[in-house]
Amino acid sequence: MTDAQIIEMARQAGGEFYEGFAGSTNFVKFTEDDFEKFAKLVAEHEREACARVCDDVDSISDYYELRIELICAEAIRARGEI
Repeated sequence: MTDAQIIEMARQAGGEFYEGFAGSTNFVKFTEDDFEKFAKLVAEHEREACARVCDDVDSISDYYELRIELICAEAIRARGEI
């Protein structure tokens, strides 16, 4: 995940961006609810990235059996529904 993606998710979640003192690094202020939204967005992004890795596996079972990697991808995505 890139810094730009993290910043965009923080904005989507409602984070308020502020400049630090004397031009120092910016900081973000979240309400408790906004912080929870941000954490969910990050987790969702990471789950999908992991599931895509599974989707892209080309196993020998592709032609003979169940595609275990696709079952794993589905299970990873389902964790967001818990």
